[in-house]
Amino acid sequence: MATILLTGGSGYVGSHIALNLLKKNFSVIIFDSFTNSSNKVFDNFYKVLGEDIIHENLKVYKGDLRQEDKLEKLFKDVKNQGRYLDTVIHCAGLKSVNASYLNPLNYWDVNVRGTINLLRIMKKFSCKKLIFSSSATVYDPTQLGLLNEKSKLKPLNPYANTKYVIEKLLEDIYLSSKNSWRIANLRYFNPIGADPDGLIGESPSLEKNNIYPLILDVASKKLDKFTICGNDWDTKDGTCIRDYIHIDDLAESHIKALQYISENKPNFLNLNIGTGKGTSVLELINTFEDVNKVKIPYVFGQRREGDFGCVIADNSLSRDLLNWVPEKNLEDMCRDGWQWFKNSGIKT
Repeated sequence: MATILLTGGSGYVGSHIALNLLKKNFSVIIFDSFTNSSNKVFDNFYKVLGEDIIHENLKVYKGDLRQEDKLEKLFKDVKNQGRYLDTVIHCAGLKSVNASYLNPLNYWDVNVRGTINLLRIMKKFSCKKLIFSSSATVYDPTQLGLLNEKSKLKPLNPYANTKYVIEKLLEDIYLSSKNSWRIANLRYFNPIGADPDGLIGESPSLEKNNIYPLILDVASKKLDKFTICGNDWDTKDGTCIRDYIHIDDLAESHIKALQYISENKPNFLNLNIGTGKGTSVLELINTFEDVNKVKIPYVFGQRREGDFGCVIADNSLSRDLLNWVPEKNLEDMCRDGWQWFKNSGIKT
């Protein structure tokens, strides 16, 4: 089975991808700085997979992608062991829109320079299959209707700018050698929830900005109330509408993308990873309350800078090309996320 390098593999998205790869008998090497995560997440892999599989198929390196020497050493170690790194799934990077406004220099340094280093080493070792964790924030969110891969691109914050620039860089690299590179940009919409076994979930080490971890904090009474950013949007209930997707479905899309780029000729793809269904913030809260029998007190606050009323994916291209269909619904997302939180032992 192929050996996959997974950058940022201890983070929310990365850890779920790693677990799904291991379940399918891939050999996984994780490279992570653990800036906003913890290597303790891998302890729970043993409970799902057993010690033998983890010992055989999972290796973890601590390092920052800006440390090119550490990244090169990883590739050399793998080569010296008689193995070959077949593919990189690139999830590492900073991802807070709010923090990117405050420190854009750091976002460009970590996200863009780190990716350039990664690509340079990949090219040196002839590893030319890449799946990149991009974002729906690259789109112009003022467009009406579902967003498809040909919709206008117009990133509106520093975080989104880094994703956009990396996508353009990857396209340039593909065009420079069309017969060798296989690249898929997966544009995530709004992943929430947790692994259905309730053993891993979203547990950022730094300040929480995403909606779901904040809802969990309110549900557990760690926070008194949830603040909804605006109730005057042009939507059915005045709150923002987003395309929420179960993290397990998101993880599975990477395996489907890996299969596709491996079995087809060199190509460069942009693919939306969403459900195609919109859910308002109030609908999310109400569903969470109904499914889990927990109250989520909330208040209305001001709109956030850079926010927009409605962002929903047209996922038909991913469905057609990858034969990938999101299987989990909003109730599953709410149930699995809360179950993980209760199992995790996080102090409230």
